[in-house]
Amino acid sequence: MKTSYSVLLILLLLLASAGYSQTAQEYFERGISKYKLKDYSGAMADITKAIEINPKDGGAYCFRGIEKLRLQDYRGAIEEFTKVIEIDPTYTEAYGYRGDAKRRLQDYSGAITDYTKAIEIDPKYAAAYYNRGIAKDNLEDYSGAITDYTKATEIDPKYAEAYTWRGFAKSELKDYRGAIADHSKVIEINPNDGGAYRDRGFAKSELKDYHGAIVDFTKTIEINPKDGGAYCDRGDAKRHLQDYSGAITDYTKAIKIDPKYALAYYGRGFAKLKLVQKDSGCIDFSKAGELGLAEAYEAIKKYCQ
Repeated sequence: MKTSYSVLLILLLLLASAGYSQTAQEYFERGISKYKLKDYSGAMADITKAIEINPKDGGAYCFRGIEKLRLQDYRGAIEEFTKVIEIDPTYTEAYGYRGDAKRRLQDYSGAITDYTKAIEIDPKYAAAYYNRGIAKDNLEDYSGAITDYTKATEIDPKYAEAYTWRGFAKSELKDYRGAIADHSKVIEINPNDGGAYRDRGFAKSELKDYHGAIVDFTKTIEINPKDGGAYCDRGDAKRHLQDYSGAITDYTKAIKIDPKYALAYYGRGFAKLKLVQKDSGCIDFSKAGELGLAEAYEAIKKYCQ
């Protein structure tokens, strides 16, 4: 969801407190205070007490469900949101949040069912389209995912996450130009999103626009100098342009940031072979294999015997 769980919880607490006895309202108010102080367990205890006083308030159960989502207790969250829906079958957000919990448990079909119900109740629920798209993505229904991401952006034209994931789905379908357009839209919305430049650089690489890709990877590095993946990706692009020394420099930087970066060792191995540094390159292949990259052993068989 785009809105933070913390803000939603506070709003739910304020709304749910209306209409209760004074004692229950005191529990809600104390729960709000504790939540603001990040005493989450104390807040949960007070909301639970309020539910004991009035077990028919869906907002209180929704609070507990969102908090369980935050704590990654996804099965517990599903139970809470199901209770909300039993009390009020038109409680849109409960379907959306329950879909989130199911998605995190990899029950993608169940998540899609919940997001679809939320959309039936509120056809303008952009986050439900977005999250349903992610669930479809996980089921490799990329065309269906694109349809949902598109709907989310129609409702909210500045929904950057929806453009990002639509770009990913288009890349899966090898529509790299379409992916570039989506990642460019993310950059337009947030020019400091380093990940968007890297995503666009990947799509450019797939189109063999290595010079353009290097520009984008370099921008990612300017924004986030600790992004080892951007160095590795830039190394790949330089290697395709036969700038093997430049590639080795980038792979080495990626390895310095993450000494267990198997792909960086693998790419550096190939660059070293091109510079007739066979022994050193084969050591890199061996290291990549030790780190779990199976294709590195194929490279050893081919180049290092």
